[in-house]
Amino acid sequence: MQIKINGMVSEVQAGMTILEAAREMGIDIPTLCYLKGIHEAGACRVCVVEVKGARTLVPACITKVTDGMEIFTHTARVRRARRTVVELMLSDHPDECLTCGKNNQCELQKLARAMNIQERKYEGEYSSRVIDDGSPAVIRDSGKCILCRRCLSVCSMIQDVNAIAPIGRGFKTVIAPAGKEPINQSPCVQCGQCVNVCPTGAIIEKSDVIRVWEALEDPRKHVVVQVAPAVRIALGEIFGLEPGTSVTWKMVSALKKLGFDRVFDTNFSADLTIMEEGNELLQRLNEGGKLPMITSCSPGWINYLEYFFPQLVDHLSTCKSPQQMFGAIIKTYYADKTGIPARNIFTVSVMPCTAKKYESQRPEMNSSGYKDVDAVLTTRELGVMLKEAGIDLLSCEEETFDQPFGAGSGAGAIFGNTGGVMEAALRTVYEILTGEELKNLSFHQVRGLTGVKEASVKIGDRELSVAVVHGLGNIREILDDIDRAKSSYHFIEVMCCPGGCIGGGGQPVSRDPKVKEKRIAGLYREDEGLPIRKSHENPFIQELYREFLGRPLGHKSHELLHTRYRDRRVNGFYWNKDIIAAGKR
Repeated sequence: MQIKINGMVSEVQAGMTILEAAREMGIDIPTLCYLKGIHEAGACRVCVVEVKGARTLVPACITKVTDGMEIFTHTARVRRARRTVVELMLSDHPDECLTCGKNNQCELQKLARAMNIQERKYEGEYSSRVIDDGSPAVIRDSGKCILCRRCLSVCSMIQDVNAIAPIGRGFKTVIAPAGKEPINQSPCVQCGQCVNVCPTGAIIEKSDVIRVWEALEDPRKHVVVQVAPAVRIALGEIFGLEPGTSVTWKMVSALKKLGFDRVFDTNFSADLTIMEEGNELLQRLNEGGKLPMITSCSPGWINYLEYFFPQLVDHLSTCKSPQQMFGAIIKTYYADKTGIPARNIFTVSVMPCTAKKYESQRPEMNSSGYKDVDAVLTTRELGVMLKEAGIDLLSCEEETFDQPFGAGSGAGAIFGNTGGVMEAALRTVYEILTGEELKNLSFHQVRGLTGVKEASVKIGDRELSVAVVHGLGNIREILDDIDRAKSSYHFIEVMCCPGGCIGGGGQPVSRDPKVKEKRIAGLYREDEGLPIRKSHENPFIQELYREFLGRPLGHKSHELLHTRYRDRRVNGFYWNKDIIAAGKR
């Protein structure tokens, strides 16, 4: 099919939109609402173009090309129309750029700058503004919302949560939970995927930066930090590096420059999680426990199950996540070993995930007598702190993690990828069950970005049926089968965010679909480059069991490393059935 854009003739595929064709030709058409494959509604009208023979301007994001179509993307008429749209948005938008959490990352701000808009052209009544900061993970500011509806599409199509919806009509329309309730009274799972797609500061993560600075500056506090695997292959993006570039050792150096007393690796507690979770799976298989067993590392996923399928919580592994296991060990074993009272230890996690902020505040996460984790920073927040402190990550010398919790295996490293927890568990379960060395450590069947991956894994004389799911919108059918006792799986890994932790709600924002693939590849390189690639071979994990925990699933382990999840139906309703039936959504 042949089309012409701005006088340039090009061969394009049938079915493409004008926007796709233009981008393929290297022509930029601005957008504010468009998300490929997720939200293609033509809502903002910023992408309008002129088509020869058409009576009106047409939105490029939803208009299909036709053979012989002639398109003009930047005529005076087009530029005036786009400018008017943006000026009208600005007329109802607060002038708070300098103090906004999205300053310099705001798409509306960038577009206004690109259009050389230097003054507010239209003045009038402002829509009502609500700042909802009741959630431990996200803040919603209706005054900064431009009604693009990206958040709605991600929340419904990708995550199957539907925590928010358009309420009202015309000028009074707001994006909010049902009944305009606070977000923490909705079935929001705190995943932060809405944060990642919001073009403005209407939804941002709730920052712990000030609390962490205060702890670092308090001479009474011994401040330790743990860093998740997905952080180290994304943090460099904030400083201009290619996605997937590992900055592990420079990151350690930067954290020490910030003033942390000890810098530890969440890969260590990922290995600890596998020791507990792998043995829990074997126990269920051998003793007739509840199957399939489902992983419990992703707090957004836990929230989803507790809201929508609380009748299935017994299928969850009772293991805490690596983040929380780490905190529990710090407040007990580490406190005893160092002689530092647990009350004086302040634990910080750097995570790719906003739901980790919620998880750290769960009442179940204090089995040591103290909060397992005191504060959670996202990857983005760590970038903010480094820049605030004048630390250039790329100029930092390379340093190693502190011991004894700075050594993690390759199995721990791949936790950040969809399929990584499954693969790490299988490496350990295989050797425990068979007593034989596993020669091929790569389980390619559970890798990749397919929404649901299934595999049958031969372990000795036993055949395990497993599944790997990422993005909550892919899990409902599987849960329905489990609920109806029709599931044949033994073990299921679920990650809340698309791609797993590498696509978490606290990661650097990118609209490039290849970024996730590059981050995934980066973590597999981390795995392959480490001297130990199986959790049970980590000598520091072995030492922890000898000196403190005793054995996996032992009394001490159950006390500190395991928990129980619960029915969290909102207002007594099962959100997946009762609310819909009652017409509440």
